[in-house]
Amino acid sequence: MTDPRPAGRGRMKLAARCRVATEAPAFGMVVFCAILFNAALMGVETYSGLAAEHRLLLQGAENCCLALFTLEMLLRVGACADRPKAFFRDPWNLFDLAVVASAFVPLVRENTTLLRLLRLARVLRTARFLPHLRILLIAVGRSLPGTASFLFVGALVLYVYAMVGWVCFAKSDPGHYGSVGRAMLTLFLLTTLDGLTDAVRAGLQISRLSIIYYASYALLASFVLVNVLIGVVLNSLDEAREMEAEANRAPAPGADPDVRARIATARRALDEIEASLPVATDRPKRQLEASHTGP
Repeated sequence: MTDPRPAGRGRMKLAARCRVATEAPAFGMVVFCAILFNAALMGVETYSGLAAEHRLLLQGAENCCLALFTLEMLLRVGACADRPKAFFRDPWNLFDLAVVASAFVPLVRENTTLLRLLRLARVLRTARFLPHLRILLIAVGRSLPGTASFLFVGALVLYVYAMVGWVCFAKSDPGHYGSVGRAMLTLFLLTTLDGLTDAVRAGLQISRLSIIYYASYALLASFVLVNVLIGVVLNSLDEAREMEAEANRAPAPGADPDVRARIATARRALDEIEASLPVATDRPKRQLEASHTGP
């Protein structure tokens, strides 16, 4: 009996062949080297004399890189031919697809600045092939909500101290505290403790109580808030490591690595059974009609 879903079987064969290519170590190494080569080409183009002398050679090399990246995306899409939704569930696939596909958009190709920025974005694709860099990027992404809260608290502390500084030092030191904006800029630069000694000396000439102002600000902004930010990033880094370990964890010893193929075989068997059901149900009807027409 013929397969009722030949297209599905064809997609499975295509996905299997493409998956063999994309999962090969040589495939990742070639793409990684192409990304680094593309980054080196961008560096060479910054030398105007060299770029003008070898313009055609550089353009040809860029087109070769683009063709290789396009072939890579086609193979990755083909590897998910039997399960298209899986391709779009991977954030790295979406990022790679956006970066590669944007090079074929007419408006982008005509804009030199946008084209260079997109070519520079290809360098970020190296994170796909470097696990440690990928963990760092994931950690940065997961720390964004906590960082937003930190920035809000930091801005609030900066504004309060800027208002206090404006009230206390505006007349005696208008260059640094003449307005709230100047006071916030001064305190923001003092967050790294660079120039704090000069600021304390200038404040002591105005009032001895200024030491309390600067000491409390340095303690709160440079130590407490910075350590809180470090804690948020380290916590996100631990979560990113756990996610990476979970993704790379080997299947259980009793698990069947060929589950997808078995499911597809079971589906085809069910389709064949369903296709044979009408034939089986018509036979009793014919026997019943023959019994009524008999002597």
